[in-house]
Formats: sequence, C-alpha cells, structure tokens
Amino acid sequence: MFKRLQEIEKRYNEISSLLSDPNIISDMDIFRKLSKENSLLSEMVEAYQEVKKVDAELMEYKNVLEGKDEELREIAKEEIPLLQTKRAKLEERLKILLLPNDPNDGKNVLLEIRAGAGGDEAAIFAADMFRMYTRYAEYQRWKVEIMSSNPTGIGGFKEVIALIAGTGAYSKLKYESGVHRVQRVPDTEASGRIHTSTITVAVLPEAEDIEVDIKDDDLRIDTFRAGGHGGQNVNKVETAVRVTHAPTGFVVSCQDEKSQYKNKMKALKILRTKILDMMHQKQMSEIAEERKSQVGSGDRSEKIRTYNYPQNRITDHRIGLTLHRLSNILDGDLTELIDTITNHYQTLALKNVKGNENQPVAKTGT
Repeated sequence: MFKRLQEIEKRYNEISSLLSDPNIISDMDIFRKLSKENSLLSEMVEAYQEVKKVDAELMEYKNVLEGKDEELREIAKEEIPLLQTKRAKLEERLKILLLPNDPNDGKNVLLEIRAGAGGDEAAIFAADMFRMYTRYAEYQRWKVEIMSSNPTGIGGFKEVIALIAGTGAYSKLKYESGVHRVQRVPDTEASGRIHTSTITVAVLPEAEDIEVDIKDDDLRIDTFRAGGHGGQNVNKVETAVRVTHAPTGFVVSCQDEKSQYKNKMKALKILRTKILDMMHQKQMSEIAEERKSQVGSGDRSEKIRTYNYPQNRITDHRIGLTLHRLSNILDGDLTELIDTITNHYQTLALKNVKGNENQPVAKTGT
C-alpha cells in the first residue's frame, strides 16, 4: 500500500509542477484535466504525509524510551499509544481512499427532483429540497443551472431538473438518490394535522459528449452506376456510393451528386448521424433504467430518508442515522449527513475487499 502511496505522491507533485507551467495554463482542456486529477489525489497525499509525520514522531519517542531521562520516558509512554491509535485510523482512512474509484465520481451531476405522493404539499417539498441542494452546491462552490422545470402556482415544483457542475459533485451527491419523505403540517392545513408526502430524487452523472469514431477498417464502400433520370453521367459512370458499416450493419447509399467523392462524403455524413443517434438512444435507455432503479415508484413506503418538522429531525433509514437539526440541513448544511453516509458505504466496500482477499483460491485439477 505504501509503495503505491509513494507513486501517488510523486504523481501529485508532478501535476502540481505542471499546473504552474505557462504552456499548460494556456491549454484549458489539459489544465482542467490535470486540476481534476490533482484534486482527486490531494486527500490521499495529505493523509499519507500525515502518516509519515506520525511515524517520525513515533520513532522519536521510541528513541526517548531508550534514553535515561525518566521524565521524558514517562511522556513518551503516554504519547506512543495515542500516536499508534492515530496512525491506525489514518491507515484505515488510506485504505478507503485507495479503493477503486467510481469512474463517475469526477463528473458533474444531473439532479432530478419530482413530486411524489401528497399533491400540492409534495410539490412544495420538492421546491424546498431543490433549495437545500442549491445552497449546499453554493457552499461547495459548484454551479447550478436549471435545465427544465414544471412549477406550480403555489411556489412548488412538479418537476425540476438541474445541472450541478463542480469538482466531486457526483461523488458527494450520488447517495442522495431515492424517495425522500416529509412529515409536517402544511401551510394550507387549517386543522393543524401532520401530513406525510414524498418526492423522488435522482442523481445521474452528466453524460460525456459522444464522439463518433468511424474506422476505415469497419467500412465497405461500393460504387455503382446511378439510376433514374439525370445528366450524362447517369448509367455511364459509377458515381453512386454505397457504404456499409460492419459493426452496426448500417447501409447508406447516395447517388444525388455527379461526383463520386461528394456522394461518399454525403453517405459518411448520413452514416455518422445514424451511429450518433443509435449511441444516443442507447445512452438514454441506460439513463432511464438507472433512474428507475434509483427512485422506485415514489410510494410513501419506499423511503431512504424522513424529514420530520415537528421534531426538527432528519433520519436516514439506510444507515440508521438521526440528526436533530433539520432546519440547518434544509438550509444546505449537508456536510455531516453526506460525509457519514459516504463513509458508511466506503467502509462496506473496504470490508468486501477484505472479504474477497480472505477467500481461498480455487485450485484447478490436472
């Protein structure tokens, strides 16, 4: 593990140096990419440097134990266990940080909030939740852009979709997907009865721009004589072009132009459009399935979290966490909640890794 950390620290130092290079600064694409990598490595490097600092202190105190100064020996006996405990916690943290990264962690987020059960009250709660995430994004210095919304006349949202752009947005928000339940007395409720309403939240990694890469080896290009009414080249010169794309099976023919080259360029443009549309449809289908798996039906019984206004309480049912400061959280103070949930799932992942490491290796017969 520490050999890998040495390599990470070396890479981190290289990136830090590159980010001050005028040539890198002038190329925004490279600069942005390196900045993102630098940000992802910084936490690991800081923890590793802290471990090295603790190791140096431990070595110093162990040397004191071998000395003759009794007063310093007593101090060392007190400090060594504390430093050993600190080091163990840092090492456990490093193991979590070294877990395989979710490839989407560095991406921006498409946040979808939809009113569920509860009518107007659900729509108002959807607006409250959107404000909560917007305020949290402001604290994180992320940018929020509403992509589409369906507001109600009473200050709520039937649906609101926003793009949240910033370093680590998906890694922070990815566990927010699911059904969120609110228990409170609506402003419109004259009798003062507590109502239960729900909204659904879906956190999707922003799709990367799709680029169509058509390889020449995947194409079969046939030429033939154009048919139909036309000029002198019709049925005399092979100007028509048929392009077959082997991986997809798409076949495109073009004979509108008198030039074989122009027909080929037109056919390739049409083919590129067809492939792009196919990739887009597949991507949309995958996102739809991901969203469906995240939010369920929006029924009251399907919940990941409850927001109880009378008790100023928020409870995350997945990990059994309860906090009695709902008003602060709704104002965007999500750090403790999000960090605790993230640490929970990272710890589970670490246990799974350890469990797999302890599994006996199957032997194959000869």
